[in-house]
Amino acid sequence: MKPTHRAAAKPPRRPLREILHAKSKRVGVRPLRKITVLVVDDSTLVRKGLRTLLKIGDYCEVVGQARNGREGVKLARTLKPDVILMDIAMPVMNGIEATRQILAANPVAKVLLISAHTDDAYVDCFAALGAFGFVEKLTAGEFLTTAVREVAKGKLSFSPAIAKRMAGR
Repeated sequence: MKPTHRAAAKPPRRPLREILHAKSKRVGVRPLRKITVLVVDDSTLVRKGLRTLLKIGDYCEVVGQARNGREGVKLARTLKPDVILMDIAMPVMNGIEATRQILAANPVAKVLLISAHTDDAYVDCFAALGAFGFVEKLTAGEFLTTAVREVAKGKLSFSPAIAKRMAGR
């Protein structure tokens, strides 16, 4: 006579995000959610590139894009993203004025500058306004994802070269 029992079939594998979400419900922990990001830059190519970089880690969601500071201010008010990536040199309204207006309307907004203009005067200006960090466009690919996560947590974040310059002053 042949044995009649079969080996139990393995249940299908669930994604880690789904498992953690289910566990967080049981223990009362807030479920995982993506960091919402608004990208404000006048270059279409840069906006698309930043969006692509932020999608790689699957922890960020770009909820809006603006071509200039004025559009950025409007979108920041309506979308209330976790992090606002802001360029400096833009038409209509530059990043300095846009950051000033965003933080005046919402003092807890987290603005992270991303620019090719990294002179100490710019860094000091944005630090005085209350921005959470400054990322050089030259190092954005290597450092941007880390910076966005740190700023979303409420921590300051600067590109390594800028942080080194600031520490030496």
